[in-house]
Amino acid sequence: MSHVFTRNLTFQSNDLGKEATIMLTFDADMKGLYEDFFPVVWKVSKFGQTGPYRAHATYTSQLAFSKPQVVDGNIIDAETSVNINVSEKTSLTEANEVYHFSSPESGTAGVLQAVNNTGAIQDIAVGFMTPGDLMPKPALYFNGVGDGSHVTAQFTPVLRAYITSDYEETAIIRGAIDTPAIWSQDLAGLAESTTWTLKRDLATGRYTLVQA
Repeated sequence: MSHVFTRNLTFQSNDLGKEATIMLTFDADMKGLYEDFFPVVWKVSKFGQTGPYRAHATYTSQLAFSKPQVVDGNIIDAETSVNINVSEKTSLTEANEVYHFSSPESGTAGVLQAVNNTGAIQDIAVGFMTPGDLMPKPALYFNGVGDGSHVTAQFTPVLRAYITSDYEETAIIRGAIDTPAIWSQDLAGLAESTTWTLKRDLATGRYTLVQA
């Protein structure tokens, strides 16, 4: 079993000069992105024009598959889930309208797999556990997974930050974000706790996140 790590991220600003909203999502370049699967908004935080602001986010590397509940394009919860590690696979089944993921077993090296054995088309999400939560936070959403088909995810925790107020937390992002990311980090390579300061260039209006 791979070592589970935690990353505590703090984002802060002071007298930013203009109100801004940071959106965090795991939308690194992956084969099939926006075709076979879609990123999900993890965190949305507002930072005011004047004065100090701070927002926190905690990631753990314990991954999980879930059967998401989707309302109006947002994943509001999960019906059930199973913790899974890289190179493991699980099977989703259904009996008497109750869904169940099987205990993970050894699978294809380097990826996570979930097989849909429910007899019907299903939605499946890949996410990660957070301390104190029963269900995982969704990171990638696979919709329309056919019976007998499997979801294969090669999840790397590359987190990106965008300045945009167009999204809300847990929203499924159906197409590429129309503003460039201001920050991108592989969370595996960071220290357990890091702090990042949001700054705005007065001349250009561009935002940056700089490690404090």
